Amino acid sequence: MEKSFAEKVVEIKNLFSFFSKDEEKYSSLIAMGKKMPPFSESLKTPDRIVHGCQSTLYLQAECKEGKIFFSAASDALISAGLAALLIMAYSGETPETVLKNPPLFLQEIGILTSLSPNRSNGLHHIYLRMKQEALNFLITK
Repeated sequence: MEKSFAEKVVEIKNLFSFFSKDEEKYSSLIAMGKKMPPFSESLKTPDRIVHGCQSTLYLQAECKEGKIFFSAASDALISAGLAALLIMAYSGETPETVLKNPPLFLQEIGILTSLSPNRSNGLHHIYLRMKQEALNFLITK
């Protein structure tokens, strides 16, 4: 059975509850970035680049049976880890869920306070792009 958005957020909060130091959170993000599934070179096109990220990050979205699925690749492990964190929460959800549930859990797990302004801006742009993709699927269905 698939996990709900709320269940996935609880899982993320539990994962990060073990870390008290920013270095531990960064290590976890890097590990998440390393575990990202392979991203096809053919998908690394200019239209999939998330602008506003410090590094080059590609985001792919597809809708299957009313649910949106994300994949990403980045040349920087922290950026890949941040994308993986958002993908963990939002992939497999309806476009409406993506649009109506901002990633408030990021503040709760202490990620936002440990990021540089540039990384924080990139994270915001990843979520913004996810929302744009979700809206596109709603408009075209």
